[in-house]
Amino acid sequence: MRRPITLLSEAQLRLLVPLDVAAIDQVESAFVSLATESVAMPPILSLAMPEHNGEVDVKTAYLPRFDSFAIKVSPGFFNNPSLGLPSLNGLMLVLSARTGLTEAVLLDNGYLTAVRTAAAGAVAARWLSRRNAKHAAIIGAGEQARLQLKALMLVRNIESVAVWSPDVPQAERYAADMSRDYGLLCTVAGSVHEALANADVAVTATPSREPLVGAQDLHAGLHVTAMGADAEYKTEISPSVFAAARYICDRLSQTRVLGELSHAIRAGAVAADANFAELGEVIAGRREGRTHADDVTICDLTGTGAQDTAIAVLALQRARAAAAGTIFDNHA
Repeated sequence: MRRPITLLSEAQLRLLVPLDVAAIDQVESAFVSLATESVAMPPILSLAMPEHNGEVDVKTAYLPRFDSFAIKVSPGFFNNPSLGLPSLNGLMLVLSARTGLTEAVLLDNGYLTAVRTAAAGAVAARWLSRRNAKHAAIIGAGEQARLQLKALMLVRNIESVAVWSPDVPQAERYAADMSRDYGLLCTVAGSVHEALANADVAVTATPSREPLVGAQDLHAGLHVTAMGADAEYKTEISPSVFAAARYICDRLSQTRVLGELSHAIRAGAVAADANFAELGEVIAGRREGRTHADDVTICDLTGTGAQDTAIAVLALQRARAAAAGTIFDNHA
C-alpha cells in the first residue's frame, strides 16, 4: 500500500534538522558518495529572469546509499525586499529511488539549503584546516556567515574571530551577536587582509562579483573555504591564489563552469583540464588534502545536488522517526 506523502513546513524542518554534528556528518556522506559511488548528478538547471532581477536554480542527485533522492527548486528574486518579501525561498521534493513515487514535499523556503551549505563548510574545515585551528576569519556578515561560524565551531575549537564586510554596521552587529552568543572575542577588521592576518581558518560567504582574497592575503598554515561563487558572475578568490595554495573543490566539473576555478581558467592562471582534487576524494583517502601544517589550502564549494539529497533524506528520516515516536538516528 502506498505510503501517504509527508508535507513539512519550514517551522517543522527547523525543529527536525538543526545545524548540528549529525547534519555535518550527513553532508560529509554526500561528498564521500561523489568520490566512491555511481552518483547520478546532472548539471544545475538555471533559469534567469533579469527583468525581474530573479533567477531559479534546480539541483538534484541520486546517491546509491540512499533509498530516496531530492529535487530542489531554489528561486532568488532580489527586488523582493522592496515588496516586503524575502529574496530567497523554494522547496524540495523527495522521491523514492526505487519507485519514483513522491515521498515528501519539504516547504523549507531555503532553510535546508542554508543548513547543508553551512555543514559543507564545516566538512571542508574538518578535513583541510589544522586540527588546532583557533583563530577564524569570516568574510561577510549575512545569514550564511553566521551559520558558517556556528558550523565551524562544531568541528574546531575556535577562540577568536575577525569579521569583515563592506557593510560596516552589519559587521558590527555580527561581531556583537557572535561575541554574545558564543562567548568569543569577535572583532571587526578594517580589510580582508587584516581579517586574514592571524587566521588559522577562514570562510568567505559573500555575493561578491570581484575577488576579495588574493595571494598577498595568504600565509603558511591558512585554510580558506570559499562559499560565494555559486553562479558564473560571482567570485571571491583571485586567480593569483591558485599558484600560492592547494586547491580542492566540491565537484570539479561544476567549479570549472561556475566556481572560483572557472575565473582562474578564464584568466589563464590555470589550465582548463587541470585535475584538482575533490573534497570527497580527500575524505575517502584517494587524493591528498593538507599534508603539512604549513600548507595553504583553498576549498571551493559551489553547492551540489548530492548535498541537497543528503539533507532532504535526513529531514524525511527524522520526520518519520518523530511520527513513529522513536528517537532520531543521528548517524543515518
